[in-house]
Amino acid sequence: MSPTDARRMATLLDKQEIQEVVVRYMRGIDRGDLATVADCYLPGATEDHGGLFVGPASDYLASVADALTHPRAVTTHLTTNILVELDPDDADTARVESYVLAFARVRRPDGGVGDTLTAARIVDEFAREEGRWGIRHRVLRWEWNHDMDRAEGWAFGLIAGPDSPLRRSAKHPDDVLYADSLAPEVHA
Repeated sequence: MSPTDARRMATLLDKQEIQEVVVRYMRGIDRGDLATVADCYLPGATEDHGGLFVGPASDYLASVADALTHPRAVTTHLTTNILVELDPDDADTARVESYVLAFARVRRPDGGVGDTLTAARIVDEFAREEGRWGIRHRVLRWEWNHDMDRAEGWAFGLIAGPDSPLRRSAKHPDDVLYADSLAPEVHA
């Protein structure tokens, strides 16, 4: 392999590792897996959550921990358009822009339950420390939001009716993601 090919391969591997951190972060958020989320940040990382929080990432995570781990909390974060730009002058830093589409079921101010769909952009400063990539500084900026009444019909009842057999996702450690085996239980 030529030196140019080796450098290009290293660049691809770095970008892939960074993208996996971004995706793993959102998985941890949705599953309420606080250890996974915390591991995506580097020690001393900061979080600017678009006007809702600015400070140490560890304090941010502590401030949302109860909401993330609540057994009835429902969120889905879709991360798209992940652009990783490695610093040409420092092989151990990168700027990463990600678009996020987030769905959440929330308690409304009137006590009812509603659904909210929010788009945001995240700009991260990543660094490689002790051989691993992580978030050093995170900045979130809001793009748009749409609130709606809770309406869960599962394709207007075509997929699941009142006696639904659907198996739902769960929070850490009860989700299928954390199972020792994914083989289905077959009953004779």
